[in-house]
Amino acid sequence: MKSILFSTFVFIITSQLFAQQSDYNNNDFSITEVTVTHKPELGVTVWEISVAGTAGKTTPVKAGQLDGAPVLGYVFPTNLNTTDVGFNKTDGIVALALTSHPDFDDTPLWDENSDKIYNNDGIIWHPHWVILQQDDRVAGGLSVKQFKKADQTVVLPPTNPGMPMYMDSPGFPVTAVNNTIKVVVPDYRINNNTNFNFDGVAAFMKVNTSNDQLPMLGVYKVYSVASGNLSLPYSVKK
Repeated sequence: MKSILFSTFVFIITSQLFAQQSDYNNNDFSITEVTVTHKPELGVTVWEISVAGTAGKTTPVKAGQLDGAPVLGYVFPTNLNTTDVGFNKTDGIVALALTSHPDFDDTPLWDENSDKIYNNDGIIWHPHWVILQQDDRVAGGLSVKQFKKADQTVVLPPTNPGMPMYMDSPGFPVTAVNNTIKVVVPDYRINNNTNFNFDGVAAFMKVNTSNDQLPMLGVYKVYSVASGNLSLPYSVKK
């Protein structure tokens, strides 16, 4: 795990140089604080990322197709076990990603904009559990771990969106007010594990459906890292 994080940090530094060219590289993705607070009286943890600008205000410009579709994210890398969030035991970094992407909807069970249509609200900020892996094919150094559809060892939560990646669409409520975006996670949805470490990352990702040499969902730019080095130094507040 330490070697993965160190290598990832090297890629992050490189990607931040390229990030200066992006229209999305603004204060809305400049992280100032990241916290996870356990509220035992409610049986939930509240995950929060604060930024210098307005959290959630900036969303991706629509590409008009799935291939190359942009994804923006506020991401919480953690040291949770993959089995804590419903996946099979496998290598990688469990992360909770709050994302926005106008070209597609990958939360088929949830109607985030309450218009009675379930496949048109990808631009609304929503959560995903993902397993991240080191990937030097993309500038950000990370991608969502993929698998072959025929692999019978793969276990996904029943709320997964049906893609051949370690991804879940858990439907947790996300709110963005002023400079903070937050998500509420029930304790039982993380195996009642409320003692874990985490970090905060703001990033640009992109979908790929045409090039087998690239990941299906890779991190191409990293705008900020709460710790500065992706060392997961933060622990859950009690």
